[in-house]
Amino acid sequence: MSSTDRADQRLAWTRQALSDPTLELEVASADASFRSYWRTSSGGSSWIVMDAPPGREDIGPWLDIGARLAQAGLHTPAVRASDVEQGFVLMEDLGDRLYLPELDAGSADALYAPAIDAILSMQTQVSPEGLPAFDEPWMVMELELMPEWFLRRHLGFLPECEDWDPIESAFRAILNAAHAQPQCFMHRDFHSRNLLVVADNMPGVIDFQGAMRGPLAYDLASLLRDCYIAWPAERVAAWCEDYRRRAVALGLTDAGQDEFARWFDMVGLQRHIKVLGIFCRLAYRDGKPGYLADLPLVWQYVRDVGNRHQEIRPMIGLLERAIGGLDVTRPRGD
Repeated sequence: MSSTDRADQRLAWTRQALSDPTLELEVASADASFRSYWRTSSGGSSWIVMDAPPGREDIGPWLDIGARLAQAGLHTPAVRASDVEQGFVLMEDLGDRLYLPELDAGSADALYAPAIDAILSMQTQVSPEGLPAFDEPWMVMELELMPEWFLRRHLGFLPECEDWDPIESAFRAILNAAHAQPQCFMHRDFHSRNLLVVADNMPGVIDFQGAMRGPLAYDLASLLRDCYIAWPAERVAAWCEDYRRRAVALGLTDAGQDEFARWFDMVGLQRHIKVLGIFCRLAYRDGKPGYLADLPLVWQYVRDVGNRHQEIRPMIGLLERAIGGLDVTRPRGD
């Protein structure tokens, strides 16, 4: 189907769903995947249409996870209408006040408090039954994006046989730490571009369709070691410890401070090593080079956190050698 035909189909479906033959659609945002979002006004309200082209995206998981989160009291977009076969969802418009531009040193405590509340609500009240497991094959698949897309494609660095030993040792330490944690509902992309400042029941939560059953500290690491904004280590440690104490009180874990801090570091490394690869894949495979601008912060996390752990340090040395004096934000020529 051509883009023009899809646009006509989207508009016709929305007009029918809202019984408004004159409404128009305007772009709300594009997704890192094949989804797109459109805004319209009708009947005195603002609405969002999600367009997930069949064959490329499946709205079933989005509808399922959204219903689970809403039932647990989280503020997800209320669904007015949906069509799984055509790949459309008409939903409440939560606005466009993303956390990211609202966050600063003065606002962070007030914004992160309800976000951490939301993580704990997901972990205690949302069943992970039937969700894919964030298991070892999945984690390895994600970790291997880094050598393929960041080292080879972006940096032009081809690891020799001996280079794989520090990579595989680091990956094993990360996997072991993930296995050691309690497994629970995991949003998997709980960060400042997927959280919204809303009038009530903060935060608005979006982009949850990739939820899985996985390690306890993962969503917290996504939030506090965000790929798009960084905080002083002392603040992160304080937020992390506050979460741990509450998680212990709720019966989610009995981990002590040092053990939980290690879990937090290691699942954060799993995420950021993956992201080094994903941002490069988005640039080279999907034609979205803007993601390369976010590589320095992700690499800073990998380097700084990795150097704290003896099992990860040799891999950090290898990555430093591969990067050398290169500017990681610059696309590499074909």
